Amino acid sequence: MTFGLGEIIGIFFLFSAIQPIVQRRRVEFQRIRTLQTFEQTRLSRVILLIHRQESISLLGIPLSRYISIEDSEQVLRAIRFTPPNIPIDLILHTPGGLVLATEQIARALIRHPAKVTVFIPHYAMSGGTMLALASDEIVMDANAVLGPVDPQLGNMAAASILSVVDRKSIDKIDDQTLMMADLAKKAVAQVQRFVRTLLLDDIPQPKIAPHNVETIIDKLTTGQITHDCPITVEEATSLGLPITVGLPKSIYDLMELYPQPQGGRPSVQYIPMPYQPLPALPETKGRPIPEKPTS
Repeated sequence: MTFGLGEIIGIFFLFSAIQPIVQRRRVEFQRIRTLQTFEQTRLSRVILLIHRQESISLLGIPLSRYISIEDSEQVLRAIRFTPPNIPIDLILHTPGGLVLATEQIARALIRHPAKVTVFIPHYAMSGGTMLALASDEIVMDANAVLGPVDPQLGNMAAASILSVVDRKSIDKIDDQTLMMADLAKKAVAQVQRFVRTLLLDDIPQPKIAPHNVETIIDKLTTGQITHDCPITVEEATSLGLPITVGLPKSIYDLMELYPQPQGGRPSVQYIPMPYQPLPALPETKGRPIPEKPTS
């Protein structure tokens, strides 16, 4: 059987159209299989909340993703489907997002009767940190970071607005700044009240030593550091957060299945050669509060 030039070109374009679909299906299958293996190993419900920077097709404009109402709907549905005696493992990779969506997810996590563990392979900033505070254990890569949860009004930190009122006499402050300061005061109080609720959660057991609660709230909500300042594993542990260092290899395998979309040449390249012997993963470190003995 012979093919003409037109038929060969047609077959080429047909293959080019089908190949991306097949590749996407293959990756989706790998994701599901990896998730199922992780759930079977941990005997838990695994929920992924991964926000990568994406590109709008055609124009190639970068579009950053964040915790949205759609995310909260999906996560709340997953939590509802989870039996009360099954632990929840939440894998987080996010810059934060909407306060409403974040608080809905966090409240659902602390209401779940079984243990909730958050895994952070790279970073969980702002609202992501708030979700981590809702967990019973935070498992992090040795180089992963958290961030402050101090409220922001527009592009300004609420704590910075309040500092203006503290430093200037009221007759030298315009009305708009005074109204912003009033909103900032309310926002800080609301966030502190909510973070205190998360830290005092004692289901299935207390996770924070009582004498550390106010210290953590003060550090994370009062604007002592900028909103994008990373809080390292060492700093988080010293504050008294329930940090464990050392992620299972399957978490890294999952992240490989959610690659950053490429726009042109890659900004990072290396040769993934299998070094021998293979480097060991970081050793697990204990939590600030010792586990209660099981009866």
